[in-house]
Amino acid sequence: MTTIATQPPAESAPKPHFDPYQLDPHDILEPPKTMGEILRKIGPGVVLAASIVGSGELIATTALGAKVGYTMLWLVIISCLIKAVVQAFLGRYVIARAETGLDAVNHIPGPRGKRINWVVAAWAVMVFLTLFQIAAMFIGVSQVMFQITDLPVWGWVLTFWVLTLVLLLGGGYARMEKLAMVKVGLFTLITLLAAILLIASPDFHITDLGKGLTFQTPPEGLAIAIAVFGITGVGATELYIYTYWCVEKGYARYTGPYENAEAWRRRARGWARVMNVDVVFSMVIYTVATVAFYLLGAGILHAMGQVPKGTDMIPVLSNIYTQTLGGWAKYLFYLGAIIILWGTIVAATAGHSRMCSDLVRILGGFEHDDLRARNRYRDIFVVVLTAIPVGMFLVVGQAPVQMVTWGGMAQAAMLPIISGATLYLYYKHMRKSLHATPWMIALLWIAFLFITGFVVPSLYAELMKLFA
Repeated sequence: MTTIATQPPAESAPKPHFDPYQLDPHDILEPPKTMGEILRKIGPGVVLAASIVGSGELIATTALGAKVGYTMLWLVIISCLIKAVVQAFLGRYVIARAETGLDAVNHIPGPRGKRINWVVAAWAVMVFLTLFQIAAMFIGVSQVMFQITDLPVWGWVLTFWVLTLVLLLGGGYARMEKLAMVKVGLFTLITLLAAILLIASPDFHITDLGKGLTFQTPPEGLAIAIAVFGITGVGATELYIYTYWCVEKGYARYTGPYENAEAWRRRARGWARVMNVDVVFSMVIYTVATVAFYLLGAGILHAMGQVPKGTDMIPVLSNIYTQTLGGWAKYLFYLGAIIILWGTIVAATAGHSRMCSDLVRILGGFEHDDLRARNRYRDIFVVVLTAIPVGMFLVVGQAPVQMVTWGGMAQAAMLPIISGATLYLYYKHMRKSLHATPWMIALLWIAFLFITGFVVPSLYAELMKLFA
């Protein structure tokens, strides 16, 4: 299987282009040792959080809270925490083997075509279905602009499509990291403030939180609960995408081409430590944001008897701010919703376009060291992966909550596959020098068993209900 290619030292001439997918001995860098230095080297998790804190949190999680109250708080918390373990093992694998996410899962045994196996094919189907989530975010951010300007939603959908293309075409990792820092920081702080005010209000009782930790699964909210589990925290798509952001950040490059030497093992362990901090840092961000959204949906919208849907989604969701911060906060919510929804469109499309470009490479479309071809296909997929959601909006209409549910259920269906694949890769392909501690391995098994135990029977029950 193709890995990130290795470049021999080139003393005579500088590299004409920087290729983050090549291993060059000149890029070897000793890992930071102090926490301050480590924090300056994190970033992939923050970019990932920018694509996480979006449709799942603002739309699906809030809608779940509005529908079932505090009952499923336990699922939201577990969803955020448990999948981070899988994320950390995939990041570790990237450092050890210098392979992209699709290269890695293409090792999984089972049915396969000439160049790709069933896991990669399942990923491609999932990505198409998750474009319904992107369509929902185009609709959501355009509904916000309709509330402000009274101009038609379809006009704003096209406007945000063009703005997305302008921002993404030709853009590299550094641009995405800066945008992610701004987006995640602003809206998370505002939403956390609203949630704190909710908890401090006289209508809130601590016993309400106890209702959400009883491991109940209300049948009337099962479909959206499955979707929430699929897309809150690290969704299936983000688990794949994280490996690409780790590659572009440079964790594998800094470790250098594999050598059976103590120096390589020291660097690998050091950069794995940085990656683990990156995972924990991003997990704290999206867990705080996700729980805050759920509490606002359960504490405010459920009490009001309002569930966001259709063309009323944004006016209903705005209550999570106006009922805690006051009527003036409606426009603060509008600003935040624009940042979070459009920012997620940008971050998710940036990740998906890189993976789709890599798929073309795996299928034989270009050589691993052809950076121009990789970037060209990346830009082509930026256009394709945003045009399809716009087309979905034109065909399906304004059904953002339903669209998020479809995409979330597709991601949930993929989670048992990717968590099982992570176990296989660890036991069969992980280098011994980067073996995890026994308690981390135990957590990976717990994650796989819980994910499979929740998703498989829940999806089966929902499908039986659908066909009945």
